[in-house]
Amino acid sequence: MTRIEQIETALLPQREALKNHELYSLLEDVKDIQCFMESHVYAVWDFMSLLKALQRKLTCTQVPWLPVNNSTTARFINEIVLEEETDVNELGVPKSHFSMYLDAMEEVGANTKQITQFLLGIKDLETIQGYINSSSLNAAEKSFLNFSFNVIKEDKVHTIAAAFTFGREDVIPDMFLNIIAGAERNGELVFPKMKYYLNKHIELDGDEHGPLALKMITELCGEDEHKWQEVLQVSKEALQQRINLWSSIAAQLKENKEKLQMA
Repeated sequence: MTRIEQIETALLPQREALKNHELYSLLEDVKDIQCFMESHVYAVWDFMSLLKALQRKLTCTQVPWLPVNNSTTARFINEIVLEEETDVNELGVPKSHFSMYLDAMEEVGANTKQITQFLLGIKDLETIQGYINSSSLNAAEKSFLNFSFNVIKEDKVHTIAAAFTFGREDVIPDMFLNIIAGAERNGELVFPKMKYYLNKHIELDGDEHGPLALKMITELCGEDEHKWQEVLQVSKEALQQRINLWSSIAAQLKENKEKLQMA
């Protein structure tokens, strides 16, 4: 069994908990998707900071330029940056995937005001966590973001790669597509931006990014036992943070449904 296979085996209980989370059974209509996206958008946003931290560590972003140690890993990171930061939307217009997500939020009627206001107040890496903690985000959202930026500030490339690679959702895209298709069949609005975003991530994460990210971790850890242990620890925490965020959203969905029943 390879080290990556050992890591994946150790993460199975949390991955199963994530895969079978009650959140999915609560996503029944477009209003549920709105609620989900208004919280999940912060995970979409902080993914880019993890990616940029990897780009800073694994490619040369300074002047004067110097050659990198591993061109294969550097190319992988640069390809992801190209796709995540400057992809093209369903109309062929260059946009980041984060911006596409905001467009999809607006398309389904989700509120983008809070995330937009949140981003306006960000200054730098040194003050980001104080800003997060003083914001109006809920406890799970704050914890999720603080974990990511703790990993980034520790500045260990293998643990940044672990946080980047593990804990990403596999079930949500397919489920969203089913809900959206049902809404369209029932004569509700058509959601081309949402479908394009989801299909893009199903394609990239499954066919390209996932396998290459695992290869990157293998190259970064090599035969260093301590690094592999740190990767496992950070990966478990990344998954737990994702589970906690899902539980927070599920609780909100339940509350919303109870209010509707009482109205």
